[in-house]
Amino acid sequence: MSKNYLLIYSEQLATDIELMCQSIKAPSNTLFQIRKSSSSIYANIREANYGQSKADMLSKFEIALKECSETEGWLQLLINTNGIDKEIYKKYRNLCGRIRRMLISSCKTLKESLK
Repeated sequence: MSKNYLLIYSEQLATDIELMCQSIKAPSNTLFQIRKSSSSIYANIREANYGQSKADMLSKFEIALKECSETEGWLQLLINTNGIDKEIYKKYRNLCGRIRRMLISSCKTLKESLK
């Protein structure tokens, strides 16, 4: 059975963001929002694996894609306000980028198969 890297990377991101939030000082709303958006990426990708149809799977991937963009935005806010350092920012931004590219590719493939 092949590995589901999209699921693996999204679980890694959600876990790492949660651990990061436990160790940094930042406004509670910012921490809540980045936890919420990063865990939503993971949850929607998991749910997509059991979609009722290709259209349902596409919908979940598109939601995960939006949440990925939101997570990147919260990371940007954290770096702008010195909540995290540049290395942490780059690590999680790169992981978000990897997930985003995989989601875009998956959405494109699913859209083609629905035609």
